[in-house]
Amino acid sequence: MANLTEIRWHGRGGQGAKTASILLGKVASKTGKNIQAFPEYGPERMGAPILAFNRISNEKLTVHCQVTEPSIVTVLDPTLLEAVDVTEGVPADGKIIVNTTNSPADIKKKLGFDGEVYTVDADGISTDEIGAAFPNTPMLGALVKVTDLLDFDNFKEQIEKEFKKKFASKPEVIDGNLKSIDRAYQEVKSE
Repeated sequence: MANLTEIRWHGRGGQGAKTASILLGKVASKTGKNIQAFPEYGPERMGAPILAFNRISNEKLTVHCQVTEPSIVTVLDPTLLEAVDVTEGVPADGKIIVNTTNSPADIKKKLGFDGEVYTVDADGISTDEIGAAFPNTPMLGALVKVTDLLDFDNFKEQIEKEFKKKFASKPEVIDGNLKSIDRAYQEVKSE
């Protein structure tokens, strides 16, 4: 399928991988794209590894299964690099974005991956801006920066609308999340 982007999110229960996937899908759909956003997990508890997925396309999506060959992988918890093969199915020209304070070169070497590797301190950013380590929102900012999926200004406008629905009575949470997205967009590093 032409113009299809598939994304796999690696996280732990409670870090917001599912939420990030759904937010990205909602925003992409508002720009006229066809989307899928879905998690894969069983009865796992908070802290257990989980997966979430996105498909984004200009064409109708007819595939309905797990994403096995993602062109983009986001890793919300760097300890997952030791626990699961985040490079599985990623093509040589794929992109991997990791929430870590390590350099992209260190992560690239650790993974043995030849594609593009990006890092961003999403935990640090969200702790500074939101007051707790919620890496999903900054990872969205980093993802928009390293891909050409969505226009950043339009993305922020749409995501702000989504935050206002969820956090209408908490403007400080909305502001903190928007600042997290901005910072990650600016601070993501590449190899």
